[in-house]
Amino acid sequence: MTLKSAAARKPTFDVTVRVGCSLVYEVTGTASLLLNIQPRPNRDHSVIFEALSLGHDLPTEQFVDSHGNSMRRVILARGTNSFRHDAIVAVSSTPDNGDLPPVTPESPDQLPVDLLRYTLPSRYCDSDKLTNFAWEKFGQVEHGLPRVDAISRWLHENIEYRYMSGRADISAWEVLQRGYGVCRDFAHLAVALNRTFNVPARYVTGHLPDIGFPDPENHMDFHAYAEVYVGGHWFTTDARFHVPRIGRIKVSCGMDAVDGAFSTIFGGAALTYFQVWAYQVARGTVGVGDPLDFSRRLDNRHEIHTEAPYSLP
Repeated sequence: MTLKSAAARKPTFDVTVRVGCSLVYEVTGTASLLLNIQPRPNRDHSVIFEALSLGHDLPTEQFVDSHGNSMRRVILARGTNSFRHDAIVAVSSTPDNGDLPPVTPESPDQLPVDLLRYTLPSRYCDSDKLTNFAWEKFGQVEHGLPRVDAISRWLHENIEYRYMSGRADISAWEVLQRGYGVCRDFAHLAVALNRTFNVPARYVTGHLPDIGFPDPENHMDFHAYAEVYVGGHWFTTDARFHVPRIGRIKVSCGMDAVDGAFSTIFGGAALTYFQVWAYQVARGTVGVGDPLDFSRRLDNRHEIHTEAPYSLP
């Protein structure tokens, strides 16, 4: 299959997922924030219903940033400010990258010019510090997806996942030195290491329900992972799990966590409450705004519950 004839198949949306979050900020002075919590348009999911509550008539400006993320700038009021997003989303039961064709990697001179920025170092993905390590460890692996996979496998096997160990000021190189981190850190390392080989790589945040993947710790949270651009397509690579997962719902992407933050605060405000949900439900049994009822969960088990495909326009 040549690159010109290769085409991704359209996903079949046969799984229903409920995702959302609840955030509360206490404001002591003048403050605003950038909010980045709504799923962005993506071929791998379709938002069926969605509800977004932004406090009590707070002044809000909506815009799309340079990475295509749907952002809202909100002027906060003194006191308590509550935000809630809730959505019913259709996804495919096909695991990561399962409907993408075989590809051949590009050389830098063949890349679309708007993707060249994703080959460069950034604040948290300091690939320039990782060049020697990357070439010593992965330089003999075939360029393209085989090397992407080798990087993911090595990180999965050699970097310890420690829940609640995340820091907002730590870079990929620093994570490699200390040897542990959270999903954000795995994503930064994967992005940085792939960039050392001139493979466009971007940091991605979103929701990841536990479809076909029992999670004994059962921590629902925003999830961070990476995407690499090879042969005309963006491929998911997630070193935190290093297994194909089902039902990713992308919220944002960019150079690193600066572009993927669910909120960025300006002024005297503090996050005082934070809850995220992402779980599979039966179609038509749950609506946006309904109370959270995790007894309705169909995921967090090995069996995968599918339904008749959605008829989408």
